[in-house]
Amino acid sequence: MKQATIRVIVAEDFESWRRTLCSRLDQKPELQVIGEASDGLEAVEKAQKLQPDLILLDVGLPNINGIEAARRIRLLCPQSKILFVSQETLPDIVQGALAAGGSGYVVKSDANKELLLAVDAVLKGKRFLSASLTDRDSYGTTSSQAPHGINDRQPATAEILPRKAATTLRHEVGFYLDEGWFLDRITQFVADALRAGNTAIVVATESHRNRIFARLQEQGLDISAALEQHRYIASDAAEALSTFMVNEMPDPGRYLELLGDLIVTAMEAAKSDYPRVSIFGECVHLLWEQGNAEAAIQVEKLANKLVKIHGVEILCGYSLGSVPDKMDSRIFERICAEHTTVLTG
Repeated sequence: MKQATIRVIVAEDFESWRRTLCSRLDQKPELQVIGEASDGLEAVEKAQKLQPDLILLDVGLPNINGIEAARRIRLLCPQSKILFVSQETLPDIVQGALAAGGSGYVVKSDANKELLLAVDAVLKGKRFLSASLTDRDSYGTTSSQAPHGINDRQPATAEILPRKAATTLRHEVGFYLDEGWFLDRITQFVADALRAGNTAIVVATESHRNRIFARLQEQGLDISAALEQHRYIASDAAEALSTFMVNEMPDPGRYLELLGDLIVTAMEAAKSDYPRVSIFGECVHLLWEQGNAEAAIQVEKLANKLVKIHGVEILCGYSLGSVPDKMDSRIFERICAEHTTVLTG
């Protein structure tokens, strides 16, 4: 058995993600997590004190962000390699992270498949970019290069990860403690769809439906008219579950029929030339809250079928603050694997 010879610090403010990253690193016996940090200043302090071989950094850290932390760490620990693991995919942010000293950048939704490949590449002195970062020219590379080889011009091999086949499809998930933050995200998600002449479906609790309705009105949208025109459809999450759950598991036929009917109604009401439906749902949260995480994961898989069949975009959410027990890291990882984007707040 290999001895742990590579010393690693993990800097991530979201505890479930931090546990997931540490668990993934534990799969390689030569890696040893010697420190964890929940904000940027703590990451800098621990890096200076421990002088690790590798530091995993989130971009959106409190106090100082991960990019500023990387700049400071580069000065204090010039021998330490830095690998960013973040939900951010904007080219300016990725470029800034690499310019600040990052040797690689893994998008959180790709971490399940890519993290250990990224670690190997960075430790070998190579650069790594997630396969889902499709605009490679923005990061100083070309599409002919391997995702983890900005400075590595070797031919593609079986080890190289393919790009996602359908990068335009969106199935996002939000894990949140701050309910106000996530309600803002939902409101913007729905508002963007309506302003573009598209339609939106919200399958949520009564409390959340009321709060989303009020926030949309505050943005100047005539939601009452949108409801009458079926451009905005609001349904109760618990009632939806009662329609498609059979023996504590989702029935695929019932689920696809229920959501398919809502989507067809919404499509017919759209005013854009190329109509698209945006769906927010929290049935999955209710299932997890009830202790039925396996059913929630199966619903996420069915949601991916909806995306492929109807071309819809989906946002779902899990309120971590409303459940006394923390989400198991294995469940968290499996849920993330079903999504194109992972949001935390």
